[in-house]
Amino acid sequence: MNGDTPDWEFTERDVTILRELSADPQRSSRELADILESEYDIDVSHVTVSESIRKMRDEGVFREAIIPNESLFNFALFEFKFNPEHFADSWHDAMVSIRDDRHTLFYFLSDGEYQWKSVMMFPSRTAESRWIHDFYKDHGEVVLNVRNSVVHNVLKFRTDPEMYTELDGETTLEP
Repeated sequence: MNGDTPDWEFTERDVTILRELSADPQRSSRELADILESEYDIDVSHVTVSESIRKMRDEGVFREAIIPNESLFNFALFEFKFNPEHFADSWHDAMVSIRDDRHTLFYFLSDGEYQWKSVMMFPSRTAESRWIHDFYKDHGEVVLNVRNSVVHNVLKFRTDPEMYTELDGETTLEP
């Protein structure tokens, strides 16, 4: 995953396309062109819409991912505390192992107490326990503790289209 900020100058059309795609990722470029014209008074062909989407995707403005319905898996938040004694020798293999693991949905570093954190998904709590056991077997020397929290009753699992309005640099605070 590339963490570089995309080199992109957002136009009103780009932001509107992102908002509409976020609201319904299955919309075709023809549907988007019609929406742009009828709801936003932006006259553009479906070919131009398609090209804009392709360019934004290629530049890394957004990523496309298939995320399963949250009811199909058990989600967990994992926090990895380090053993400084073995960190220098073992951190990279452990980091790559977590990052590249098929169960990892989202992986990040946090400030405060420097920690790796990941949101992971498993078909069962047994599979989650097995993963923890295997991780300790393979990388136990670099961690002092793996904390895991069960994520249940997922109440929201999407990006609001309105988030894209904040890309213009003039964020408005709404309740």
